[in-house]
Amino acid sequence: MRTGLYPGTFDPITLGHIDIIRRSCALVDRLVIGVAINRDKGPLFSLEERVAMIEAEVAGLKGASATVIEVHPFENLLIDCARDVGATILMRGLRAVADFEYEYQMVGMNRQMDASIETVFLMAEAQYQPIASKLVKEISRLNGDVSKFVTPAVNEALKRKFSD
Repeated sequence: MRTGLYPGTFDPITLGHIDIIRRSCALVDRLVIGVAINRDKGPLFSLEERVAMIEAEVAGLKGASATVIEVHPFENLLIDCARDVGATILMRGLRAVADFEYEYQMVGMNRQMDASIETVFLMAEAQYQPIASKLVKEISRLNGDVSKFVTPAVNEALKRKFSD
């Protein structure tokens, strides 16, 4: 069984993330969505909220694909998380050249730590390339319309979060 790990903070999950998840399912038998507990980023949504949002958003994909999809929170090194879940492939989404520069360094470091784990880059579909969770949060915080960037459920979660 080929297992892939798609890691991220997913604060919140966007249509771009969902696109990469859907396309990753065509490449692996089991896809683990690794939800990073990144205290340095100061996420808007708690870990529990992010996991619940991801599980709700991928529920429809589970029936449309033979790929087993799991959600797994982690706070250790990405390579250690990959080992923990039995992943041999890291799935990474790219939006722009700036993403590639960062990811290129990460691949080099990860390969030094475990050369048996490959990294696969998927370019986001053109309509999703400008989407970034950071920008989605900022637009939503300022009462802008983010419905083109997230699902209706995530849009509502953002509205609730910013109305508190």
